[in-house]
Amino acid sequence: MKITRAVVPSLFTVLNMFCGFLSITKSSERDFETACWFIIIASIFDSLDGLMARLTKTSSEFGVEIDSLSDVVSFGVAPAFLVYQISLFKFEVWGILISSLLMIMGGIRLARFNVQLVGFDKDYFTGLPIPASALFIVTFILNYFDGNAISLIAEKFLIPIVILSSLLMVSKVKYETMPKFNRQDSRQRPLKIIGFIAAAILIIFSKGKAAFYILTAAILLGVFRHLISIYKTEHLAEKPEEDVSSLDT
Repeated sequence: MKITRAVVPSLFTVLNMFCGFLSITKSSERDFETACWFIIIASIFDSLDGLMARLTKTSSEFGVEIDSLSDVVSFGVAPAFLVYQISLFKFEVWGILISSLLMIMGGIRLARFNVQLVGFDKDYFTGLPIPASALFIVTFILNYFDGNAISLIAEKFLIPIVILSSLLMVSKVKYETMPKFNRQDSRQRPLKIIGFIAAAILIIFSKGKAAFYILTAAILLGVFRHLISIYKTEHLAEKPEEDVSSLDT
């Protein structure tokens, strides 16, 4: 069997999927902290497979498809099972339905992404990326972890957070991609790279505690920009009518 350069990014994708499976097994054992960390490790492998594909120049449709399948496992099924096991099982049928939104909406988002994909490099994502949604959930759980469960106060916010992140995945809110750290990106989007580095430093110095708040700020910023865009579009659409009415008077 001939081993080519295309195997390199696919290996990271498979490791991503395997970490998702390990997270599910740990959730079933009620080792929730470890389950969260396996999802975080899966997100690292998910970032590395794209980087390796660019470095080896082996981006392909096969890579896109297997990456999406891995993402459904690691960032859809794994966090959905995690939130159900850690808290939502108390709500019986409703708990199953709400927790499954992370898997269902994540799958829909990835399907939409694949059919709309033109080229392999993107300037932005339409809808909250499924890894960001999963990280939003697990960093929230880790921040408010108490013993082998989340605190009672934090537990009250878990359902709204699950519903919000699920809906944002299938929304039309635009979110920027990760910086590529090349010469072109550093010239065109220097603030994006500076912001990413500053966020990474803050997460390291806070021992990961700041990750949830940084993700929250990034998610809300995307929603805020989307609302401004809608307002500007509607405002510009009303202007011609106002101009016509002023001419009539």
